[in-house]
Parts: sequence; C-alpha cells; structure tokens
Amino acid sequence: MNKFAVKKKYIAKTILMSLAFIFAFILVGCGLALDNKTVRIGVAMPTQTRQRWNQDGAYLEKGLSEHGYDVFLEFGNNEISLQNTQIRTMIKNGCKVIIIGAVDGNALSQVLDEAKEAGVTIIAYDRLIMNTDAVDYYATFDNLSVGMIQGEYIEEKLGLKYGAGPFNLEITAGSLDDNNTIFYFEGAMEVLRPYIRNGQLSVKSGQTGIKDCAISHWKEKIAEERMANILATYYADDKIDVILCPNDSTAIGAQGALLAAGYNKDGKKMPIITGQDADRKSVRAILRDEQTMSIFKDTRNLAAQVVKMVDAIVAGKEPETNDIGNYDNGVKVVPTFMMRPVFVDKTNYKEILIDSGYYKESEFLFDEANK
Repeated sequence: MNKFAVKKKYIAKTILMSLAFIFAFILVGCGLALDNKTVRIGVAMPTQTRQRWNQDGAYLEKGLSEHGYDVFLEFGNNEISLQNTQIRTMIKNGCKVIIIGAVDGNALSQVLDEAKEAGVTIIAYDRLIMNTDAVDYYATFDNLSVGMIQGEYIEEKLGLKYGAGPFNLEITAGSLDDNNTIFYFEGAMEVLRPYIRNGQLSVKSGQTGIKDCAISHWKEKIAEERMANILATYYADDKIDVILCPNDSTAIGAQGALLAAGYNKDGKKMPIITGQDADRKSVRAILRDEQTMSIFKDTRNLAAQVVKMVDAIVAGKEPETNDIGNYDNGVKVVPTFMMRPVFVDKTNYKEILIDSGYYKESEFLFDEANK
C-alpha cells in the first residue's frame, strides 16, 4: 500500500471518529443521554377520574420521553391494592426510578421496601408518602400556603381585618388518606380560626375539626351530600356566606347542593367558595359566579422539575431540592423541591391561565358542552 493510500485511510478513519464524536455531543447537548432508552422510569398516578391527575401523568410521560426514557405510566383508579400491584410490576420490569402520586400515602410501606431492596429510587409526587424510609425525594407545591392563600382570600373579601361580620362559614376538608389535607386545612385555619373564636365567623354546624369536615377520596358526590345535609339542618331560614373548600371537586360538590337549595337565583347570591387545581369545570363555574376562586398549581412546571430530578438520579448526581426540613413522613425528613402556587378568580384568570397557554380561551365559551 502506497503512502497516499495509507494517508487516505487514516484521514477517512479520523473523519468517521470525529463525526461520531460530534453526533454524540449533539445528542447530549439536546438533553438526550445515549443510553436513556435502556432506562425505564415508572410513573404511578392515583386516578384518571380527575382532570388534574390525567394532566400530570401526560406531562411526566411527555417530558421523560423527550429525554429518551422508556416510560411506564399507570393510573391507580383510586384503589390502594391496584396501585400497589402496579408499583410492584414496575419494580419487576426494571424501573430505575418510580414517581408516585399516591392513592393513599399511608399504604405503600411494604411495596416501597421491595423497591428499596431492588435499588429503585422513589420520588413522591405532590402527595407525601408516609411511614417509610424508602421514599428518597418529594416534589410538590407549598401545600401549607395553598390553605393560607384560601384563608387570606376569604379574609380580604369579607373585610375581616376591619372588623366586618358576623358571617356564616362552613368548612370542607380533603381526604384523610392524603397527607396534604392536613397542610391545606391548617394553612387556612391559621388565618380563619381567630375570626371563628371572636365571632366574626360563625360555623352553625359546629363542624370545625378536620375529621368532621373530611371528604373521602375528595369525591364530589360525598361533598355534595354533606353540604346538602348541612343546608337542610342548619340553614333552612338562614344563608351561608362562605364555604372553605380545599379543592375543585369538593367545591363543585358544594355548589351542587347550593344550587339545588335555590342559591344563585331570585337574588340569592352564591357564597364565597374556594377551590384548588383550576380545573376547567371550576374555571367555568368561576365565570358563572358559582365558585369564587381556585388555587392554580402549574403542574407543567412541577413535571419539568421532576424530569430534571430523574436526569440527575440516572446520572448518579444529587437532584436539586430547596426544602430539607419541613416534610417529615414519620420516619425521615424527605428532601423536597417545593413550588409556590397562586390563586385565580374572575379578575385574573385570563392572565394566569389563558395567556400562559395552560388553557385556550375557546374552552370557556359557554354552550351546553362546556357547562
């Protein structure tokens, strides 16, 4: 072989090696690890019956897939045994990380012990998983501030700081199997409890404890039945001025009872009603003056942050957290990434929900399909 042929072969080999290097660099630069397709990530969401959890599952699946992961997404149908089975299947199928929005945060200890033994990293997603050292990280919104924002909204709208009152208040709490229920409730009651004590807010039912006010699995029908009973028993000849509801499904339930009792017609105004999640149904209710506000938690951002956490874990690095002291699950303090929510009402929904691209304005044009 002459010198020219040797040199040509060398140059060709060099070019091929350089192209391979450049191609790899481009892939990494685009956020795609070359071997991510071999990394399976489990996503276990609690239910598909709520708009919010459908969206969370979709955002996580999309974000993880775009980063090159093999995503195993399941919904637990609000059934503890089903979610346990789904997580166990994820472990057996080699998921390196499992992201869990728990059906019941107190019912996963055994299956997560199995996950820990298999070397799986667990990220609790917006619901803290309790009583296990097998949960590694938690990603959530500032759930105490959710309740505080609701309480402060009521405080401002009623003029409680300026001595206004008395007003009739009824309280709804979330599901007791969700640890967030405590945060929402205590955050709101920290603001409202002083006004209950001094008589500016009167709870005619006497139901002011979290167990008295809890709604199992956040179910709309249970919230409606409870509120209908309160109305019939305590408000036959009086009106409710405000209802503290922790989320949109309980708020919609309360609205059903109020509308059936004749509110929002013949001059009988709906009370102030709080909510959380800014579901389409509740935003439409806000625009019809049937609900007053909802807490908006932009789960696009939460899902994106969790994808970053997964990237760090897969790369053998410590994921970013910003709260290392406030979320104790009964066994350990779980390192947490926490985001701040905001409220939406009739005055700002367009700016926060429409202009940000979260919803399209056409979704809130009123016709029979959008009620």
